[in-house]
Amino acid sequence: MLLVNENEIPFQPGMTFADLLQAQGGDADILLVNGYPATVQTVLSDGDQCWLWKRGKTPAAEEMQHLLYARHTPGVQRLLQGKAVGIMGLGGLGSVVAIALARMGIGALLLADYDVVEPTNLNRQQYFVDQIGQKKTAALRDILQRVNPHVVVTVIDQRLVEDDIPVLFKDVHALVECFDDPAMKAAGLRAALQHLPGVFYVCASGLAGYGDNNAIRTRRLYPRVYLVGDEVSAAAPGEGLMAARVGIAAHHQANQVVRLLLGVENEAD
Repeated sequence: MLLVNENEIPFQPGMTFADLLQAQGGDADILLVNGYPATVQTVLSDGDQCWLWKRGKTPAAEEMQHLLYARHTPGVQRLLQGKAVGIMGLGGLGSVVAIALARMGIGALLLADYDVVEPTNLNRQQYFVDQIGQKKTAALRDILQRVNPHVVVTVIDQRLVEDDIPVLFKDVHALVECFDDPAMKAAGLRAALQHLPGVFYVCASGLAGYGDNNAIRTRRLYPRVYLVGDEVSAAAPGEGLMAARVGIAAHHQANQVVRLLLGVENEAD
């Protein structure tokens, strides 16, 4: 048996990729076997994992779903694709969280920011040089379209205030706080505690510099509310926000969202 694009195909001794292409009726020009490039002359063995792909092709929604099922299991993926996540702030944390969740096949993302991409953002945020000057909401939506075009992305291109948060994010299953401004961090937490009782909330504090990897941790603050970071490291002269440590914290946030949406709560203080 061969596994071809995650589908089982009967194996015949002596089969080559040319035979496989003919049987599949495709015009693929990217051929991979067991993770390595192949040619039409490559002879296949029973149990090989093969990929046939047309250069530049975008997977259809059903194909993408099948690929994610194969990697995450159908049970996990069905849960994630039915969930919506809000992200407040699309900088070093928020841009990474959004991309991670899109790669994992989350159903919908609600992205909020008012700022534009600046040259100083490129040291840690997931934007590109040719996006300088674009609105972060538009720039990140374009990136996510390239990562997973089947995630529903809605953008909120405005500066948030505390009273906005319960209204704009009332329909999400989880809300991720990625603000730079300490006042907005506090406002987001108040809004979540007071007005969003059914929404998981994952916030961050303490991730500047290049300190100990393992000092970044995820801690339960209140029921349904979690804090990521070392809770100490603030941006200051000689202690800037850097891609690696910000990325560690952002992936903590994304992973905690997934754990919560899948029903795995970390109750440890």
